[in-house]
Amino acid sequence: MSVAHEQEFQPPPAPPTPEPKTRPTKLRLAAIGIFVIGLILLIGGIVRFLPGGIAPGAAFIFWAGILVGFSFIPLPQVDSTEEPQSTLQTLTGVFFEPSRVFRNLRVHPRWVAAFIIIVVLSVLYSVAFVRRVTPERIVNFTIDRLAESGFMPAQAVEQQRQIQLAEARNPINQALQPLSAVFVIFLKYAALAGLVLVGVLAFGGRMNYWQAFAAVLYAVLPWIVIQKVLSIGLLYLKSPEDIHPIINQETLVQDNLSILVSPAEHPVLFVLLSVVGVLWIYWMWLMAKAIQLTGTKVSGSAGWGVTITLTVLMIIGGVAIAAAFSSWMG
Repeated sequence: MSVAHEQEFQPPPAPPTPEPKTRPTKLRLAAIGIFVIGLILLIGGIVRFLPGGIAPGAAFIFWAGILVGFSFIPLPQVDSTEEPQSTLQTLTGVFFEPSRVFRNLRVHPRWVAAFIIIVVLSVLYSVAFVRRVTPERIVNFTIDRLAESGFMPAQAVEQQRQIQLAEARNPINQALQPLSAVFVIFLKYAALAGLVLVGVLAFGGRMNYWQAFAAVLYAVLPWIVIQKVLSIGLLYLKSPEDIHPIINQETLVQDNLSILVSPAEHPVLFVLLSVVGVLWIYWMWLMAKAIQLTGTKVSGSAGWGVTITLTVLMIIGGVAIAAAFSSWMG
């Protein structure tokens, strides 16, 4: 009679414990500072201590809330030992070695430096534009177009003109006005990053939100630097009378085919031709490259597919605005 040897029971090994997701909690500290600034501006505007402080104050408070929400979005977990590039390497490399920069951003999606530079150059041009063209000309043009389009009752035109002129000439209001632009810039690129993320997923790739946000900001950075620096130079080379108080608020660089048509006579065609230019094509190439290299399993055709889709959406929005406000382009 044989004796059966009982085999000792070996429990299966425990599944590997997933690494805890890291989140950008430092954004909460920034949110606190932005909230305090916004609260001061809002209260100052309400009690008339800081004229014009209500709008930027409310914007900053809203921005603080968005940053708190963003602080819960996990950072990407990429299996790589690649060290992060220095800020200087990233800022210069995106001009000369964009592929290397975007690959590094996939592992280390840093974006603050690019955002600061975009904000500074945008605000500098905006302030210089108002000073060069003058607040009076901008306000008068805007009020006249509002009256012509019927958006403002005829009896309220002159009263509103004086109110707008007083606000535009107020030095405190002039100093606070760019603050709202900072929030708008952040919101614009945050929304664009969301569209990029959805587009990548639709094309079968994978991407973390922070990878998309870093890709968007660093893809647009060279375009903004070239555009704003040239625009500031042109601002003081051209006569103020030759500068349109509405159309040229973003740029004075005319490197596209829109120079062939009159914006007042052909506003829709003007918008369509404005995307056929050197800087716009340069941005599209950088964006397609950024999407491909910052995401995971994103092909070159998918990167271009997302970029072209975004471009079409921007054109549709621009055409709609141009068609609705064609009189403002005269």
